[in-house]
Amino acid sequence: MTLPNPGMTIDAERTAIVIIDPQNDFLSPSGVAWGVVGESVTENNTVANIEALMKAGKAYDLPLFISPHYYFPADHRWKFEGALENLMHSIGMFDRPGPLQLEGLEGSGADWLDIYKPYIEDGKTVICSPHKVYGPENNDLILQLRKQRIDKVILGGMSSNLCVESHLRELLEQGFEVAVVKDATAGAKVPEGDGYASALVNYRMLANTVWSTQEALQVLEQSLPSLQPA
Repeated sequence: MTLPNPGMTIDAERTAIVIIDPQNDFLSPSGVAWGVVGESVTENNTVANIEALMKAGKAYDLPLFISPHYYFPADHRWKFEGALENLMHSIGMFDRPGPLQLEGLEGSGADWLDIYKPYIEDGKTVICSPHKVYGPENNDLILQLRKQRIDKVILGGMSSNLCVESHLRELLEQGFEVAVVKDATAGAKVPEGDGYASALVNYRMLANTVWSTQEALQVLEQSLPSLQPA
């Protein structure tokens, strides 16, 4: 039996691009997670592909939503953690001094990659409150999408089998159509296995469709011909 591909049509009034954790700790060689995700990021050309989605979204006037990951001092006082939560806390991943403080954010592991800043910091992008584990159940991404009457999502970001897959699952449960852009993400390679490879299987089984970045750009061009990107 071959899995069907339901696909997803683009409606400019109902479609948004959602990027998860486009931050230095995942995507920069100086980031604390680069040792386990760097190979996958490089293989997939993830950094450039995420930028291509952001650039296309702005050119086609599609709303861009960012679901970031931050940890504040109170989060380091949790009484229990899963394996990756424990690791992220121990290496200071996404750490900030406090929710009301920006000191030390610029250029830190929690900051955006510099190449993404023109897209994220243009005054139009919706930067959601931080998610704390993997999914968006405890931040305001779903609310922000609903308030703009968005029900179709083009999804990318980091990392493939953790935050991206968790966001995919919750968005589907909440009634959204989701197209995952498979090379605008990447995953950790650890002795237990390849996170990216495992995610691809689940994307295909769960998402409305799975595109490469090039396929996503082609769909946007075909669907929104009146808004050709400059």
